[in-house]
Amino acid sequence: MRFRILVLAALLVGGFLAVTSKTQWVQHRWLQPDPHGESIWSGPAAKASGLSVDELNNIDIYKRAHSATVNITSTVMRRNFFFDAIPATGSGSGFIVNGDGRILTNNHVISEATRIEVTLSDQTKYRATLLVRDQYNDLALLQITPKKQLPTLHLGDSEGLQVGQKVLAIGNPFGFLEGSLTVGVVSSLGRAIRGENNIELEGLIQTDAAINPGNSGGPLLDSAGNVIGINTAILGSGGNIGIGFAMPINRAKAMLDDLQAGRKRPRLGVSVVPISGDYADVLKLPASGGLLIQQVSPGSAADRAGLHGGREEVQIGNVQLAIGGDLIMSIDGKPVDRDDAISRALSRKHAGDTIELTIFRNGRTMNVRVTLGEENAV
Repeated sequence: MRFRILVLAALLVGGFLAVTSKTQWVQHRWLQPDPHGESIWSGPAAKASGLSVDELNNIDIYKRAHSATVNITSTVMRRNFFFDAIPATGSGSGFIVNGDGRILTNNHVISEATRIEVTLSDQTKYRATLLVRDQYNDLALLQITPKKQLPTLHLGDSEGLQVGQKVLAIGNPFGFLEGSLTVGVVSSLGRAIRGENNIELEGLIQTDAAINPGNSGGPLLDSAGNVIGINTAILGSGGNIGIGFAMPINRAKAMLDDLQAGRKRPRLGVSVVPISGDYADVLKLPASGGLLIQQVSPGSAADRAGLHGGREEVQIGNVQLAIGGDLIMSIDGKPVDRDDAISRALSRKHAGDTIELTIFRNGRTMNVRVTLGEENAV
């Protein structure tokens, strides 16, 4: 009898707490983000529910962003041992940027697909078509034809990001853990990694918010719920180890602007490495340093402008470099002070625009004007 009384009391208390939590949850008010990008809450919900202001912020962002995050399944034809064509599927994430069904994701999620299917958060499925892709920034824009207006995410600004600021990632890790939220910080900026087809992806956001296979193409959000990046890659071939990378959202915004205006993305056509300090001294380059051109793509804008790549491979310390190429010291009059200076400059340009490079070659400084080519050109 005593045991039954205790159980009944526990159930009554639990029911009271549940009702209290639900009642007080609706008392909070969502206010505008402050100038520093932090979300501001008011009302008694945080104290009464036992949740912190930060936790309530996470919950609210997730509720708003989850409904606009989608799962993307791509069907690819593979050859088996007997050279028979066998359909294989891969999965990734994406997010809705237009109520009529436009979805941003990574190019590598759908790059080889013969069929693309999008599953919304309410589990409805749609066939998707590819509108445009930017393989040099690993971006793709898809279109579905929904039966109703869809929830969307607001695209923020990735230009002023700070190391240490809070970020939230939403996606579908491993293709079946739909709608997962992870939280972390911006760990670093301006990272460069090798992407699909050995294309170098520059200027990436590094984060410790857990990103796993299947998260590719999902949104990276700031503490006000704005998209500031597209989750793109992780370090290593397995699961998350606390080092993930996201493409800055401003690259995608430039692609969307160009699509709207009927333009194509610009391309310079060089691969570079940052040089400064002791390396610049050893190579007898200006102490201010810059970006040393390693390769120039044949037929590219850089090739047509006469830029030079490296001529000889050398080992300096633990780094192998191609030396003898041009050193880019400034772009449009702005000193090169970041590894992703080129991609940042191109994000504000269009194919056919010109940029002026200040380069160091054979002991002297000169200016070179380059008319940018199209991103799908050589």
